[in-house]
Amino acid sequence: MFKKIFTFFKNVRTELSYVSWPTKADLKEGTTVVIVMSTIVAIFLSVIDAGFGFLIRKLLFKG
Repeated sequence: MFKKIFTFFKNVRTELSYVSWPTKADLKEGTTVVIVMSTIVAIFLSVIDAGFGFLIRKLLFKG
């Protein structure tokens, strides 16, 4: 049983050596893209929510 576990972790280590890890510049670029896109989506959804809220207030409460 311990031999199977040892073999498994040995194989994991071998497979991890094949991974192409991102550089620091790649990580910065990816993080920037995620932050910018999240901000854009948050602003867009806030505008849509405010618009629907305005319409609902006007339609249901008539002013």
